[in-house]
Amino acid sequence: MASLISCPHCGTRAKEEFFIRGDATPVRPAPMAGDDMWNDYVHVRANPRGRIREYWQHVAGCRRWLVVERDNFTHEVFSVSDAAAGRGGER
Repeated sequence: MASLISCPHCGTRAKEEFFIRGDATPVRPAPMAGDDMWNDYVHVRANPRGRIREYWQHVAGCRRWLVVERDNFTHEVFSVSDAAAGRGGER
């Protein structure tokens, strides 16, 4: 069975139409934050098993960035939303 992602703009598509960027949960430190905070932001990542939120781009469709909530063990997709909608439209 193919993995499917429901793009809010293009409808349900095969996961091969998308590019995964990675974890959508880290919060960027302030520009003048200390070196330790920037080091953690750039280099230190948790690698949880289970339900996670990730950035995906619909490269073979609308080219929009999306936030996909899925289980990284079973690959079940729980929700998909436009990344710009959750970030004030900056993407």
